[in-house]
Amino acid sequence: MSTSQDAATSDRSFFGHPGGLSTLFFTEMWERFSYYGMRAILLLYMTKTFAEGGLGLDEKYAGLIYGTYVSSVWYLPLPGGWIADRILGAKRAVLIGAIIIACGHYSMAINSKLTFYAGLILIACGTGLLKPNISAMVGQLYSENDRRRDAGFSIFYTGINLGAFLAPLLVGYLAQSASFRSRIASWGFDPNSSWHWGFGAAGVGMTLGIIQYVLGQRRLADVGGKPDIPSATEPGTSEGVDYLTLMLALVGGAIGAGLGLYYGEARISALFPTVVGFFFGYLLGIIRHLKGEELRRVLVIFILFVFSILFWMTYEQAGSSLTLFADRLTSTTILGWTYPSSWFQSVPALFVIIFASIIGAVWLKLGDRQPSSPGKFTIGLFFAGIAFVVIAFASTLAANGRVSPMWLVLVYFLQTIGELCLSPVGLSTVTKLSPRRMVGLMLGVWFLSISIGSYIAGLATGLFAGNDTAALTRGFGIFAGITLVAAIILAVLTPLIKRMTPRAQ
Repeated sequence: MSTSQDAATSDRSFFGHPGGLSTLFFTEMWERFSYYGMRAILLLYMTKTFAEGGLGLDEKYAGLIYGTYVSSVWYLPLPGGWIADRILGAKRAVLIGAIIIACGHYSMAINSKLTFYAGLILIACGTGLLKPNISAMVGQLYSENDRRRDAGFSIFYTGINLGAFLAPLLVGYLAQSASFRSRIASWGFDPNSSWHWGFGAAGVGMTLGIIQYVLGQRRLADVGGKPDIPSATEPGTSEGVDYLTLMLALVGGAIGAGLGLYYGEARISALFPTVVGFFFGYLLGIIRHLKGEELRRVLVIFILFVFSILFWMTYEQAGSSLTLFADRLTSTTILGWTYPSSWFQSVPALFVIIFASIIGAVWLKLGDRQPSSPGKFTIGLFFAGIAFVVIAFASTLAANGRVSPMWLVLVYFLQTIGELCLSPVGLSTVTKLSPRRMVGLMLGVWFLSISIGSYIAGLATGLFAGNDTAALTRGFGIFAGITLVAAIILAVLTPLIKRMTPRAQ
């Protein structure tokens, strides 16, 4: 064991874990605070009228912007990880990414369309640098045989959800609260500028994360360093260019761009299909070299990839259609006091904090009797489908006025149980099934499934065009039906999947 590994094993300064975990915990907590805080009010700001301080965009176009932005947050970590591995190193990539994110939030704090769109681009690019590399650094804090590794990631995951829980409460208060609007009006500011105070608060959160990250650098001395790239002249380092794979990627990107322009609402519609087309073309070129068991394993990943998309297209509506449901159709008054509708977005994170350990304990208790990986996927899809049965029913009640907030709380509870069954299992399954030389690429496939699901979730905002509750009920019902049918199909396919990968269940 190396000296650095000995030091990592003996370092127990943060609740029995390496001191560097505290630096990464709070960096990620503040980054997620900034992200979920901004996301909590993003769609509301875009769809509010000019008189209310918003951009006055219609629901379909706002949903397109939202979907394009949120999906990019999930596919940009692919080049972000590559840049860190080849050029910057993880530690420097996290710092640069955090600074770019903060600049993006401060850009959105300025009241103009140009700075608004510039802010979205900056936040997405900064997240692409920060998100994959901070997780990599958590892993590097532990030696391969360190039994604290899983617990360390659990602590890190708690930081993510703590930031996600706190952010909508503060940012939502600044952006939507009548009391805060009155206060800034008394200071001489336009009360409609409260949205930008919210965006600015997200930037302050990221700035606090940057400060403590810089101050805690000494705890990260042994991780995240600049990579040593071997010379191309060394044996085995020059593999040549796979021109067919490159051509397939370019053709896929061109097809995606064409489809996006033809069927989309605006030119920005071409961006996401271009990325997806390029990635699928590249994957097709890589997969053509696989045979035997490796091919079967990758095919199973792609089967789960499809079902993952269907799960995330419902789950990620928390920031799109369900946000508008909270704002327009849900009662937000208790004993005469009106609270911001964006506060509902704290509920999923709170449920994750409460139930993550419980679900983990259930799997541990079941031992060998616990469901297989595709079985857990099926359970996740089932809960996601039932959640949309609930919201579809609540939509029928909304025809008579605002509904009880408990409907949304129930929806978020069901979605969270589904997420805890599917999300951790998805990451674990991909790492188990992937050929060793393709783990990073296959994890990219997993993140792409979340990206595609998030994009579809953004487009679902169009269900609110015209504020027709009957159309909303049909739309939510269709999502529920698709997800439940997918759960049934996956349940039928599970025995086949288990036969295809008997050693990876």
